[in-house]
Amino acid sequence: MKWDYRAIFRMPSRKDILLAVALFVGYMIYAIIMGEILGYFGVVSPGTVDFNSMDAMKLITSIFSLMGEEFIKFIPFMFFLRVIYKFSNNRKLSVIISVALVMVMFAFLHAYNPIMLIFALFIQGFGSIFEFYGYIKTKNIWISYLTHILTDEFIFIIMLLGFA
Repeated sequence: MKWDYRAIFRMPSRKDILLAVALFVGYMIYAIIMGEILGYFGVVSPGTVDFNSMDAMKLITSIFSLMGEEFIKFIPFMFFLRVIYKFSNNRKLSVIISVALVMVMFAFLHAYNPIMLIFALFIQGFGSIFEFYGYIKTKNIWISYLTHILTDEFIFIIMLLGFA
């Protein structure tokens, strides 16, 4: 069986990298605003990351685990996209439904209790629309990965510096 990895992995262009950076900034703005809204209603993150466990090694290991997270989103997305398109014959509908399903699934992976589920649904789940947009716009998983890694590494660095 022959597989052309270039179907999803291509060298990003300068325009693609700028898109990933813009999506990172967009996500950070979204997360701050959504965090404030959720906080107003008493839905806050219980602090699932232990600040004492944060170190430079976490920055390095997350480089690999974040690609795994991208595949955890990408593989079901492609599956749902194909199945829904097969039955609906409507590309836009299949993209919208597939993205929505995977965003909810992604939120469940980040939730530890019912309150955390609400927080994860709005922050990680719906927030992953920025990464999906990067992939859908470029058809290159490196762009969604770059957006994701910029986001997580930025948050880790802020925590390491003691600002969180």
